[in-house]
Amino acid sequence: MKLLLASQNAHKVVEIQKILKPFGAQIVSLLDYPEIPDIPETGDTFEANALIKARYAFKVTGLPTIADDSGISIDALNGAPGVYSKRFSKEGTDDANNALLLEKLSDEIVRTARYTCAMAIVTSDHEETILETCEGTIGHEYIGTGGFGYDPLFWPIDAPGKTMAQLSMDEKNQISHRGKAVRKLPKLLQKIL
Repeated sequence: MKLLLASQNAHKVVEIQKILKPFGAQIVSLLDYPEIPDIPETGDTFEANALIKARYAFKVTGLPTIADDSGISIDALNGAPGVYSKRFSKEGTDDANNALLLEKLSDEIVRTARYTCAMAIVTSDHEETILETCEGTIGHEYIGTGGFGYDPLFWPIDAPGKTMAQLSMDEKNQISHRGKAVRKLPKLLQKIL
Protein backbone atom coordinates (compact mmCIF):
# COMPACT_ATOMS: atom_id res chain seq x y z
CA MET A 1 0.00 0.00 0.00
CA LYS A 2 1.41 3.37 -1.05
CA LEU A 3 0.79 6.29 1.28
CA LEU A 4 1.81 9.90 0.98
CA LEU A 5 3.14 11.58 4.09
CA ALA A 6 2.39 15.27 3.66
CA SER A 7 5.66 16.47 5.15
CA GLN A 8 9.03 17.77 4.00
CA ASN A 9 10.58 17.03 7.39
CA ALA A 10 13.09 14.25 6.70
CA HIS A 11 13.24 13.34 10.42
CA LYS A 12 9.48 12.73 10.55
CA VAL A 13 9.61 10.73 7.32
CA VAL A 14 12.26 8.39 8.74
CA GLU A 15 10.39 7.95 12.05
CA ILE A 16 7.08 7.16 10.34
CA GLN A 17 8.64 4.87 7.71
CA LYS A 18 10.30 2.85 10.48
CA ILE A 19 7.06 2.44 12.44
CA LEU A 20 4.91 1.51 9.42
CA LYS A 21 7.43 -0.71 7.59
CA PRO A 22 6.32 -3.95 9.34
CA PHE A 23 2.79 -3.33 8.04
CA GLY A 24 3.85 -3.26 4.39
CA ALA A 25 3.18 0.43 3.89
CA GLN A 26 5.29 2.17 1.25
CA ILE A 27 5.69 5.76 2.40
CA VAL A 28 6.47 8.57 0.00
CA SER A 29 6.62 12.17 1.17
CA LEU A 30 6.50 15.70 -0.11
CA LEU A 31 10.27 15.36 -0.53
CA ASP A 32 9.33 13.12 -3.49
CA TYR A 33 7.03 15.85 -4.85
CA PRO A 34 9.17 19.02 -4.91
CA GLU A 35 6.61 20.74 -7.12
CA ILE A 36 4.16 20.86 -4.20
CA PRO A 37 4.75 24.11 -2.29
CA ASP A 38 4.83 24.43 1.48
CA ILE A 39 1.30 23.96 2.72
CA PRO A 40 0.25 26.86 4.97
CA GLU A 41 -0.68 25.77 8.49
CA THR A 42 -3.50 28.22 9.14
CA GLY A 43 -5.48 26.19 11.68
CA ASP A 44 -5.65 27.02 15.36
CA THR A 45 -5.41 23.40 16.52
CA PHE A 46 -3.06 20.53 15.74
CA GLU A 47 -6.00 18.58 14.26
CA ALA A 48 -6.99 21.43 11.94
CA ASN A 49 -3.45 21.83 10.62
CA ALA A 50 -3.02 18.09 10.05
CA LEU A 51 -6.26 17.99 8.04
CA ILE A 52 -5.32 21.08 6.02
CA LYS A 53 -2.06 19.44 4.95
CA ALA A 54 -3.58 16.00 4.27
CA ARG A 55 -6.49 17.42 2.24
CA TYR A 56 -4.21 19.57 0.10
CA ALA A 57 -1.69 16.83 -0.64
CA PHE A 58 -4.44 14.31 -1.40
CA LYS A 59 -6.11 16.77 -3.79
CA VAL A 60 -2.84 17.29 -5.68
CA THR A 61 -1.62 13.66 -5.80
CA GLY A 62 -4.72 11.48 -5.43
CA LEU A 63 -2.76 9.22 -3.05
CA PRO A 64 -4.17 8.24 0.34
CA THR A 65 -2.47 10.85 2.49
CA ILE A 66 -1.40 11.05 6.10
CA ALA A 67 -0.24 14.27 7.68
CA ASP A 68 0.65 15.27 11.15
CA ASP A 69 0.90 18.48 13.04
CA SER A 70 3.00 18.23 16.13
CA GLY A 71 4.30 20.60 18.70
CA ILE A 72 5.12 21.25 22.28
CA SER A 73 2.90 22.98 24.80
CA ILE A 74 4.38 24.45 27.98
CA ASP A 75 2.06 24.90 30.95
CA ALA A 76 3.99 27.92 32.30
CA LEU A 77 3.53 29.61 28.91
CA ASN A 78 -0.23 28.97 28.81
CA GLY A 79 0.23 26.23 26.21
CA ALA A 80 2.66 28.10 23.96
CA PRO A 81 4.26 27.57 21.56
CA GLY A 82 1.61 24.95 20.64
CA VAL A 83 0.71 25.07 16.95
CA TYR A 84 3.47 27.67 16.49
CA SER A 85 6.22 25.31 17.73
CA LYS A 86 8.03 25.26 14.39
CA ARG A 87 7.68 29.04 14.06
CA PHE A 88 8.23 29.97 17.72
CA SER A 89 11.27 32.17 17.12
CA LYS A 90 11.74 34.75 14.40
CA GLU A 91 14.32 32.48 12.72
CA GLY A 92 12.20 29.33 13.03
CA THR A 93 15.22 27.04 13.47
CA ASP A 94 15.57 24.35 16.14
CA ASP A 95 18.43 26.23 17.82
CA ALA A 96 16.62 29.57 17.83
CA ASN A 97 13.36 28.00 19.04
CA ASN A 98 15.13 26.17 21.88
CA ALA A 99 17.07 29.29 22.91
CA LEU A 100 13.87 31.34 23.02
CA LEU A 101 12.12 28.64 25.05
CA LEU A 102 14.93 28.58 27.61
CA GLU A 103 14.84 32.38 27.78
CA LYS A 104 11.09 32.45 28.39
CA LEU A 105 11.35 29.76 31.08
CA SER A 106 14.42 31.19 32.82
CA ASP A 107 12.48 32.18 35.97
CA GLU A 108 10.04 29.28 35.95
CA ILE A 109 10.23 26.49 38.51
CA VAL A 110 7.30 24.44 37.21
CA ARG A 111 8.33 23.36 33.72
CA THR A 112 5.71 20.73 32.82
CA ALA A 113 5.06 20.27 29.13
CA ARG A 114 3.71 17.87 26.58
CA TYR A 115 4.35 17.00 23.00
CA THR A 116 1.15 16.60 20.98
CA CYS A 117 0.68 14.91 17.62
CA ALA A 118 -2.45 15.09 15.53
CA MET A 119 -2.33 12.56 12.69
CA ALA A 120 -4.84 12.98 9.88
CA ILE A 121 -5.65 10.58 7.08
CA VAL A 122 -7.52 11.62 3.97
CA THR A 123 -8.72 9.33 1.18
CA SER A 124 -11.30 9.79 -1.54
CA ASP A 125 -14.13 8.96 0.84
CA HIS A 126 -12.77 9.25 4.36
CA GLU A 127 -11.15 11.71 6.77
CA GLU A 128 -10.10 11.01 10.31
CA THR A 129 -7.69 12.31 12.93
CA ILE A 130 -5.84 10.70 15.82
CA LEU A 131 -4.54 12.76 18.76
CA GLU A 132 -1.75 11.56 21.08
CA THR A 133 0.51 13.19 23.67
CA CYS A 134 3.77 12.57 25.50
CA GLU A 135 4.07 14.20 28.94
CA GLY A 136 7.30 15.53 30.38
CA THR A 137 9.21 18.56 31.61
CA ILE A 138 11.56 21.11 30.07
CA GLY A 139 15.19 21.02 31.22
CA HIS A 140 17.56 23.92 31.73
CA GLU A 141 20.12 22.96 29.08
CA TYR A 142 20.53 20.94 25.90
CA ILE A 143 21.26 17.27 26.59
CA GLY A 144 21.60 14.63 23.86
CA THR A 145 22.21 14.72 20.14
CA GLY A 146 19.40 12.58 18.73
CA GLY A 147 15.96 13.58 17.58
CA PHE A 148 15.09 17.10 16.48
CA GLY A 149 13.13 20.15 17.52
CA TYR A 150 12.78 20.49 21.28
CA ASP A 151 14.06 16.95 22.00
CA PRO A 152 17.32 18.04 23.72
CA LEU A 153 15.25 19.98 26.29
CA PHE A 154 12.34 17.57 26.79
CA TRP A 155 12.49 15.03 29.64
CA PRO A 156 9.67 12.52 28.97
CA ILE A 157 8.02 10.98 32.01
CA ASP A 158 8.05 7.57 30.30
CA ALA A 159 11.88 7.55 29.98
CA PRO A 160 13.18 8.62 33.41
CA GLY A 161 16.66 10.11 33.45
CA LYS A 162 16.87 10.82 29.71
CA THR A 163 15.88 13.60 27.38
CA MET A 164 14.07 12.70 24.19
CA ALA A 165 17.36 13.46 22.37
CA GLN A 166 19.16 10.73 24.36
CA LEU A 167 16.79 7.97 23.27
CA SER A 168 17.39 5.65 20.35
CA MET A 169 14.86 5.96 17.55
CA ASP A 170 13.19 2.71 18.70
CA GLU A 171 12.97 3.96 22.30
CA LYS A 172 11.60 7.31 21.15
CA ASN A 173 9.02 5.70 18.87
CA GLN A 174 7.72 3.60 21.78
CA ILE A 175 6.83 6.60 23.95
CA SER A 176 6.53 9.60 21.66
CA HIS A 177 3.35 11.38 20.71
CA ARG A 178 4.03 10.65 17.04
CA GLY A 179 4.93 7.00 17.68
CA LYS A 180 1.67 6.45 19.55
CA ALA A 181 -0.37 8.08 16.78
CA VAL A 182 1.40 6.25 13.94
CA ARG A 183 0.94 2.86 15.66
CA LYS A 184 -2.82 3.45 15.47
CA LEU A 185 -2.65 3.97 11.69
CA PRO A 186 -2.47 0.34 10.50
CA LYS A 187 -5.79 -0.60 12.12
CA LEU A 188 -7.37 2.58 10.80
CA LEU A 189 -5.96 2.02 7.30
CA GLN A 190 -7.31 -1.56 7.21
CA LYS A 191 -10.73 -0.18 8.05
CA ILE A 192 -10.82 2.56 5.42
CA LEU A 193 -8.68 1.37 2.49
